[in-house]
Amino acid sequence: MVTKQYDGTPEEAADLRRADSLAREIFADIANKWALLIIDALGERTLRFGELRDGVEGVSHKMLTQNLRMLERNGLVDRKVHPTVPPRVEYTLTEPGRALRATVDAMCDWTHRYLGAIEDSRTRFDA
Repeated sequence: MVTKQYDGTPEEAADLRRADSLAREIFADIANKWALLIIDALGERTLRFGELRDGVEGVSHKMLTQNLRMLERNGLVDRKVHPTVPPRVEYTLTEPGRALRATVDAMCDWTHRYLGAIEDSRTRFDA
């Protein structure tokens, strides 16, 4: 995985409108359905891989693994391996991950609030 090394100002690195911004790379990582659903499923809990897979309906083993690695790489999820046989691996949101979860919760609230309006608009559009 290649991470952009940005030599500009912090403001430029955080500007999503810039194609070369580090923020855009991070946003691209976390703004996918599986990452958002994993963050939501973890919440304030610590879960094992199988519990996460059961909590995120429809996610494949491969996609869950890829997204957990990406979230860990970005410092949003902490992965703890317990030295048992077989190894027990647990995942927990970090402080930045919990802060992002507040945004995910707000997106879920927005969806609940406007679901009817969106459905009505889709019906009109498709007619």
